[in-house]
Amino acid sequence: MIFETLKHTLRESIFGWDYFTDFDKVTSNVQKIEVELNILNYLLGKENIEDEFIKLVLEYPKIRRALHILIAVRKSKLKETSIVTDKENLIAENKTYIFYDEITDSIKEELLIFFRESGLKNIFENKKIKNLVDYCLGVEVGLDTNARKNRTGKIMEGLCELKLLEFSIENNFTLLREVTKKEIYKQFGIDVHTNVDSKEKKNDRRFDFVLFNQISKKLFIFEVNYYSSSGSKPNSIAREYIDLYKLLQKQNIEFVWITDGHGWYKMLNALEQTVKNNKFVINLDMLKNGILDEICK
Repeated sequence: MIFETLKHTLRESIFGWDYFTDFDKVTSNVQKIEVELNILNYLLGKENIEDEFIKLVLEYPKIRRALHILIAVRKSKLKETSIVTDKENLIAENKTYIFYDEITDSIKEELLIFFRESGLKNIFENKKIKNLVDYCLGVEVGLDTNARKNRTGKIMEGLCELKLLEFSIENNFTLLREVTKKEIYKQFGIDVHTNVDSKEKKNDRRFDFVLFNQISKKLFIFEVNYYSSSGSKPNSIAREYIDLYKLLQKQNIEFVWITDGHGWYKMLNALEQTVKNNKFVINLDMLKNGILDEICK
C-alpha cells in the first residue's frame, strides 16, 4: 500500500528558476579576481604575446591565480588533477604550484607551456575575448552548474523543514537540522549507534533532521533526498537505509526516509525493496498530507 502510494505521487520537479544559476555566488567569485582579470586584459591582441605574458606575470605575480579560472578549473580541481608532461609514456605531474609558488625560471617555462597548450595564447592573440571580466562571468556560470546537485538537496531539505517545523510546534516536539550523533547525545542524552567506516568515525555522521518527543522521549531521525534521474547512488542509498533502519529500530529510534523524484521510475525495484524493509519511507505528497501524525504518534 505504501509503495503504491509512493509510486503514484512522485514529484516531477521541485525546481524554480533560481535553481539553475546562483548569480550572487557567480558575481562574488568574479569580484575576487577582478583586479587580476583587468590586468590580464592588457594582453588581449598583443604582438610578441609570450614575452608580454611573462613580463606581466613578473610584474604582477598574483595574476596567475586567475589563469586557471580562465580554462574553467578551480584550485581544488587543480590539486587533485595531474597533467601529462610526457605524452609518449603518459607521465603526469601535479602543476598547481606554477600558479602560486615564487616565480623561478622553471616556473616561467611551465607557465608558457600552460599558456600555449591550454589554448589561452591563441584566444588572447586573436582577440577571441574582448573583456576577461565579462568572459569570466560566463565561465563562472558554467562552473556553477556543478553546484546544482547541492542545490537540489537544499531545496528538498527546505521543503521538508517547513512541514517538520509546523509539526514540531503543534505537537511539542524539538526539531534540529543537520545534527551529528554527538550533538544528539549532548541535546537529548541519547547515544545513537550506526555502522560506520573510518571516515564516518572521524567526521561524525550528520543527519538531515531529528524530531524529539518531549513527552515520550522518543527520537525520530530523518534523511531526505530528491532524484530527478536514475543512477547507482539512489540504489546504494536505498540499501544503506535498509540497514540503518534495522539498526536504529534495535535502539528504539525511528528512522524516516523522505525521498521523491521521477528518477525513481527507473529504479522502482530498489524503492519497493526499501519500503518492504522500512515502514517509514515517504515522499513530499505524503508529508504534505499529514503522515507525520501517524509516524510520530
